[in-house]
Amino acid sequence: MAPGKPKIGKIDRQTFESFMLARLGRRDETVIVPPRTGIDAGVIDLGDGRVLVVAEDPIFAIPGQPYEMFGWYTVHIGASDVAVMGVPPRYMTYTLLMPPETADPDLRTIVDAIHGAALDLGIAIVGGHTGYYPGFAAPTIGGVTVFAIAEKDGYVTPAGARPGDAVILTKGPAIETAGILSVLREAELLARYPGPLVKRAQALCREMTVVRDALTAMAAGGVTAMHDATEGGVIGGLAEIAEASGVGMRVDESRFVYPDEVGMVCEAFGIDPVAAIAEGSLLVTASAGSASRILARLAETGIASSVIGTVTDDPSVRTMTRRDGTEVPLMVPAQDPFWPVFFESLG
Repeated sequence: MAPGKPKIGKIDRQTFESFMLARLGRRDETVIVPPRTGIDAGVIDLGDGRVLVVAEDPIFAIPGQPYEMFGWYTVHIGASDVAVMGVPPRYMTYTLLMPPETADPDLRTIVDAIHGAALDLGIAIVGGHTGYYPGFAAPTIGGVTVFAIAEKDGYVTPAGARPGDAVILTKGPAIETAGILSVLREAELLARYPGPLVKRAQALCREMTVVRDALTAMAAGGVTAMHDATEGGVIGGLAEIAEASGVGMRVDESRFVYPDEVGMVCEAFGIDPVAAIAEGSLLVTASAGSASRILARLAETGIASSVIGTVTDDPSVRTMTRRDGTEVPLMVPAQDPFWPVFFESLG
């Protein structure tokens, strides 16, 4: 990224680690998984053999999509960050902030969709805040917080990968990128590509969740770590698992599941699919002996997945072999390539 060029998306890792992590309020020994790079949720020891798992996310409405989808995203994106800890999400709160001119039917559509998605996932809504405020261009979820309770030894974190583990990816890379951009830039894509392929890309918006992926993998057994490949995409998510776990990793892009519709969208807008935001793409590390069982269970639920690499014992070697045969380091991109295209799409 050019010096002085504004970044879009999450703050950079250096600022997060040198500034934010030094400002976490009062230290409390019951916080057993505090904020860290690549960690999806916090974990609090309840003192009775159980833990509380907590995650939070903001959610933005996507122009061109019905508010029903906005409500669905609110629940699934929040719930995914708890599910990747291997625990079924159970409770949630949310803050819905709307422009003063928001029509009452739109409010009702959003709230109904949040309610329906929560029902589908078995989540109880226990609080939040809803109101109209100047300064918002569209309805916005200021924060959705999702909670779960688990046994103290009944969860995983992205820091659990071990040498010899298999690395698994579900659905393929850039799921969110392809889904959202195919909605925003539909006319351009239809001018260049077959209509059914564009429609398949748009249908990926309903795949922007890893709740079922994560809970299915966890139930199959042998999982040591899971991570939701959001900003920074699959390559960033892999780097975060490797860093959190203190391990090496060798990954081969040619072994990825690669939907044609993902390739189409990334080709159309010059986006590297492995570096682009990928809500819906789950990364799993698991003991080598359990990998085939996990893949089979995922297939039974209709989720495509593949073993894409191996965890190694040398932290100095973290690489991805690209489809053209070149080898690149696993690292979090300085700028997720999705965001500039997304905001360009908004005009």
